Amino acid sequence: MTPRDLLARLVSIDSVNPDLVPGGNGEREIADFCTGWFRERGFEVHRLERRPGRPSIVAVREGTGGGKSLMLNGHVDTVGLAGYDGDPLEPVVEDGRMSGRGTFDMKGGIAAMMVAAARATERPLRGDVIVACVADEEHGSLGTEEVLESFTADAAIVTEPSHLEVTLAHKGFVWFDVEIGGRAAHGSRPELGVDAIAKAGHFLVALEQLGHDLATGPRHPLLGTGTVHASLISGGEEASTYPASCRITLERRTVPGESPRRTEDELRAIIARLASTVPDFSATLTRGLAREPFEADPDAEIVRTLVAALGEPPVIRAEPFWTDCALLDRAGIPCLLFGVDGAGAHAATEHVDLASLDRLTDVLTETITTFCR
Repeated sequence: MTPRDLLARLVSIDSVNPDLVPGGNGEREIADFCTGWFRERGFEVHRLERRPGRPSIVAVREGTGGGKSLMLNGHVDTVGLAGYDGDPLEPVVEDGRMSGRGTFDMKGGIAAMMVAAARATERPLRGDVIVACVADEEHGSLGTEEVLESFTADAAIVTEPSHLEVTLAHKGFVWFDVEIGGRAAHGSRPELGVDAIAKAGHFLVALEQLGHDLATGPRHPLLGTGTVHASLISGGEEASTYPASCRITLERRTVPGESPRRTEDELRAIIARLASTVPDFSATLTRGLAREPFEADPDAEIVRTLVAALGEPPVIRAEPFWTDCALLDRAGIPCLLFGVDGAGAHAATEHVDLASLDRLTDVLTETITTFCR
């Protein structure tokens, strides 16, 4: 089966992440398909399904021994189908492109790594080839976390779309909730009330200043600087009452060297300063989900092997968004990101460049063969 044929089949399977879209189909159907596909080609298949209906599939072709193991990792879940221009589950080929939900993000990468693993292992290799088709990357990355509890490798490649450019870093993020305190009172009794929403304004001005300070501070050579923004705000009960609280949710995007603790300390310093300078200001800070930034060693063997397989001077780049590379790196697995060209991730139209799909498959095949030889 060619990667194009496989991609068309994968696109036709609804695998919308139900954590993003309530009632979404989830990964069960596409996991069943991948299981059959790999077993037909002699792979040992493991199904990991701690959350019912949210399976990840790990296909393994064991080597003869003494070689390095390589994991190929990609997510089979997609964002929602609503608002897509056309039938999102009907792959359409036109002008060297295939359109459909997930063609670019990232069933193109899934198809390429599946076909490459099958082609590379037609002749025995010394090292193990591990193909992880994971659930839930679009929401919480629980799939890769579950895989890493049971599997490891000497190196990994995540086939998220990268326009055939070698991606060696990406940003992380930390979410915070800030609860600004006030005192409820009737609107006619200002001497009794404290306006939490007005007090929140002081915090938002300070947050904007933090963003400016980050933007003009030290820069990572590939990623630039960290950023911060207010995402959500809510407060108050009714027009004639002083609001007793105001809640702000914010996101801090991080670059290597910026830990979740460091970002929390930044915000606590802002709150402490406002509490000492703004009358009646009080706030509590709660840290939510945190995902670490990622940075690969450009001299790692897997990077050098893939660049050699590429056969031309690589474009080295970084991504502003987070990927499962950070989880693999934290687990001690050297990795990089390398995937197809195209456009439209999470958009009303989405496509993959089919020449890049073929090129990705060839590069991955050569990389597997060389690294696991």
